[in-house]
Amino acid sequence: MKKTTVTIILLAGIIIIINLISRQLFFRFDLTEDKQYTLSKATKNILRSLDEPVTVKAYFSEDLPPNISKTRKDFEDFLIEYNRLSNGNVVYEFINPNEDDEKEQEALKAGVQPVMINVRDKDQVKQQKAFLGAVLELGEQREVIPFIQPGAPLEYAMSTSIKKMTVIDKPSIGLIQGHGEPSLGEMYQVQAGLNVLYDVEPYTIQDTTPIPERFRTLAIVRPTDSIPPGQLAQLDAFLERGGNLFVALNRVEGDLQNAMGTAVNTGLETWLASKGIIVDDYFIVDSKCGAVTVQQQQGFFRIASKVKFPFLPIISIFADHPISKGLEAVVLPFASPVRFSGDTSATFTSLAFTSGKSGALKAPQYFDIQKQWTDNDFPLQNQVVAGVLEKTGQNGQTWRLCVVGDGDFAVNGPREQSQQLQDDNVNLMVNAIDWLSDDTGLIELRTKGIQYRPLDELDEGTKSFLKYLNFLLPIILLAGYGVVRSQINRNKRIRRMQENYE
Repeated sequence: MKKTTVTIILLAGIIIIINLISRQLFFRFDLTEDKQYTLSKATKNILRSLDEPVTVKAYFSEDLPPNISKTRKDFEDFLIEYNRLSNGNVVYEFINPNEDDEKEQEALKAGVQPVMINVRDKDQVKQQKAFLGAVLELGEQREVIPFIQPGAPLEYAMSTSIKKMTVIDKPSIGLIQGHGEPSLGEMYQVQAGLNVLYDVEPYTIQDTTPIPERFRTLAIVRPTDSIPPGQLAQLDAFLERGGNLFVALNRVEGDLQNAMGTAVNTGLETWLASKGIIVDDYFIVDSKCGAVTVQQQQGFFRIASKVKFPFLPIISIFADHPISKGLEAVVLPFASPVRFSGDTSATFTSLAFTSGKSGALKAPQYFDIQKQWTDNDFPLQNQVVAGVLEKTGQNGQTWRLCVVGDGDFAVNGPREQSQQLQDDNVNLMVNAIDWLSDDTGLIELRTKGIQYRPLDELDEGTKSFLKYLNFLLPIILLAGYGVVRSQINRNKRIRRMQENYE
């Protein structure tokens, strides 16, 4: 009895000591696929360069469902590491706005907005107001994370907020206008992503006026009108001085109302060809694709149904490059293939590819929505749809040119008919401009934790395997444990029955 008491006291003492040490030496094992819980070099550099304390007020409700309360625990773990790596310059506190009206009003006034979640209580489902947000302050500057989406990349939200408060002069990014391009308002998701580290402004190129020195990078997205030679010459001069350019080009366009697809010519495709980048006037079709809604007659009724449309390829194969690393799925409506035909004086890197079953159809094309597509319609594989060209000019300056063979992928459209874009559609353009403009490394954090795993794309065999695995694996493990345990007890009984057993 005395021996057991001593053992219990020793174990309790060891546990207490481990807990005390763990408060000072925080560490954890990160077994996630994309190392969601391992802080990046970019974050460590930001934290170690802090000269003033950053105060974080985390407004989180308590007593939430486990899948949501996990977000609070993950956020707290990040804050502990941020505090340690910044030598105490990240100070935080957690506030429960549901405790009283005063704290709730404080959260609302700070910009943290509540969401309604379903909570099960005594076999009943009721709605509860929940806060999951934070406010960061550095001196007189303030950044608000109004809602932390469960599963979202926490490190990106935190590190970019801190970086934004510490940046003194933001680099300028110019969005070229004047040739039918979408306005900033029609690309509000991209603008929100870029505004963290840059000043984004519309810019119209003048034939006889050099592009201002303040622009490190320019972006030209979906021009529909001809671009004069004088303006293209200004782009040449901009690149030669070491500027960088992002181009999202519609070489073809589709009109679903008239079921027709045609070629687009603006002069930009000829200018790109002079650099060695060819964007062909072909429609890419892919077996891995999005769907369109069509009206179908069933008896006396017309029913809207989704039909897969190969002219809306879903790109899920990406190069291991800072622009495309971590991306999982980008939808490129009416995209065209991109290829390089230049010489070895420039370096071309392919970024994104079609699936193993794809094709290319020359414009113009008639769209047959009801067509029954077969494998014979997809004879090609891994066609390039985006790439980067890097070259050193005659003056020794190196410039970069990123080209995507679709101009609509990052455009929300006019406000009255805008559409919410898939996260990776936005990330592709923001990542590209980040890489062209900045070397902080924050580009790699944006896609941490973002996963595209649609179950409806799995084949039936895989679905059945996963279903039965989830059901049977716990039973098999328990049964196995029972067999092993039974065998151990049986061996003990046999030993006890032997004459020389002591």
